[in-house]
Amino acid sequence: MTEERERLQELGRSVATEDPDPSDEDMGLRGRREADVATEVETRMEDRGMADDVARQIGDIDAALARVDDGTWGTCTVCGKAIDDERLEALPQATTCRDHM
Repeated sequence: MTEERERLQELGRSVATEDPDPSDEDMGLRGRREADVATEVETRMEDRGMADDVARQIGDIDAALARVDDGTWGTCTVCGKAIDDERLEALPQATTCRDHM
């Protein structure tokens, strides 16, 4: 889980460095074709969505690591039964068994 967390953090850093502040005065939107501006806006929105998704995934991993620490990792949060090994191998941050996913 920690390797995946590190990979996601690096991905989040790369997205953040590629996403300039849209309030910057030097965006230079005047004189640019409308389609170019629309493409840039769409790209920035996708990057922000990706950054949000990365942050959510890191939060899920952090929560799973906390469950490891408190001894509840691998236990379904709905029914309290053990989450099967195959599911945990595929998705270590899983919080529910197959019946409750």
